[in-house]
Amino acid sequence: MRGISKRFAGVQALKDVDVEVYGGEIVALLGENGAGKSTLMKVLGGIHQPDSGEILRDGRPVTIRSVGDSIRLGISFIHQELNVLDNLDIAGNVFLGREPVRGPLRLMDRERMVHETQPYLDQLGLRVPADLPLERLSLAQRQMVEIAKALSLKARVLIMDEPTSSLTLTETARLLSVVQGLRSQGVGVVYISHRLDEVRQIADRVVGLRDGRNAGGLTREEITHERMVRLMVGRDLAPAMVPEARDEPERPDLLTLDRVRTRRYPNQEVSFAVRQGEILGMSGLVGSGRSELAMAIFGVEPPLSGTIRLGAETLEIHSPKDAINKHIYLIPEDRRRSGLIVDMTIRENIALPALDNFASLGLIRRGEEADVTARAAKQLGVKAPGVDFLAKNLSGGNQQKVVIAKWLSLSPKVVIFDEPTRGIDVGAKAEIYVLIRELAKQGVGVLVISSDMEEVLLLSDRVAVMHEGRLTGILDRAECSEEAVMRLAVGG
Repeated sequence: MRGISKRFAGVQALKDVDVEVYGGEIVALLGENGAGKSTLMKVLGGIHQPDSGEILRDGRPVTIRSVGDSIRLGISFIHQELNVLDNLDIAGNVFLGREPVRGPLRLMDRERMVHETQPYLDQLGLRVPADLPLERLSLAQRQMVEIAKALSLKARVLIMDEPTSSLTLTETARLLSVVQGLRSQGVGVVYISHRLDEVRQIADRVVGLRDGRNAGGLTREEITHERMVRLMVGRDLAPAMVPEARDEPERPDLLTLDRVRTRRYPNQEVSFAVRQGEILGMSGLVGSGRSELAMAIFGVEPPLSGTIRLGAETLEIHSPKDAINKHIYLIPEDRRRSGLIVDMTIRENIALPALDNFASLGLIRRGEEADVTARAAKQLGVKAPGVDFLAKNLSGGNQQKVVIAKWLSLSPKVVIFDEPTRGIDVGAKAEIYVLIRELAKQGVGVLVISSDMEEVLLLSDRVAVMHEGRLTGILDRAECSEEAVMRLAVGG
């Protein structure tokens, strides 16, 4: 790709970007959210057409006007949101849109589809029959189906956008092994990820983008965590990415759970407290019950029994409205589905829970609403042309800031962050850490639920650990280590 440029609604997404991909290598594409990584790959994948520049295959210029053009040139794109259909089996997904037919009636040849799909599954180590319904597969297995489809299309270039963002450690290790196997078969892989440890493990080269422009590159020998961060953000993130020395006075309990039972784990009682001005981290393996506790506190799935107190007051929380009325707020794991209305503007999203503050006689004072939301967006460093910019067009990090801004204007007492930096680049992650720490300094009780062990240890004053709906222990900062947390996470 040479000199690729692309504008959207007055925003320069790409400017004269050059990227080369060779067969049999893994190129990691790094950059902050909004740097242009996904846009560049969507140009290569035929989803967007560039305003200028050219794409060459084997040294010859080619034209890619559609996804079909891209596929015919041997380019396959595995998106972060998987493009599979649960109501079909594996073979049906692999051959979707190009089903083979047989006989004069041109009936779909199911037997051939299953027969031709099975070797690709075996090659990827997916030990399941090709006629198995997709709905019975895990997320990691569904990604393997996407890769099998790419192999069946004879892909020479495979683009993978945040492929491990929702995988467990075991599933991630398996996927990385598969990617390395594709490299040995001569496939060129473009690997987009914010997980720098993965990049360091598998990449042959690193290409950096910053503000839609080339920011440089690294060879295999040059790849270090520090150099990748510098390539991505062009600034020093050290203050935000090291544990903060904090005074530890005796803090009163602010939010207390006493023998709370959730719907998923009705036979387990959980008791703990979040102290005023404290960051309490919550760790545990996938399915340990952490998110269920957050939803119980916020009233999404009210607890079956037990007591929740705010200070000395016993709360009756039957819905999110009850929690919001007590200034308890949740920043959910899936911000696009649960934290934002993506087809609304930044202004509308931030103002939504506070509309009563801008209303007189049923009419919204739009000028005041715009001023307040603009200040909130500026305070949190939301990067956008203005507050009337649609939320769906923001990067992941900026979407998360909008979700946080929505609640900060309502004088929070307790804020629950569920996976606060999932899918967010290292620069935006550092900014979110600063915001979380600032909340604690203001006396807010902060509960941070995270599967990122480094994040939990970096932010937390104490760490609570869950296993199968049970609280297995709470560690003070001095006791915290990866080994201590993992020991409790597997059952104590």
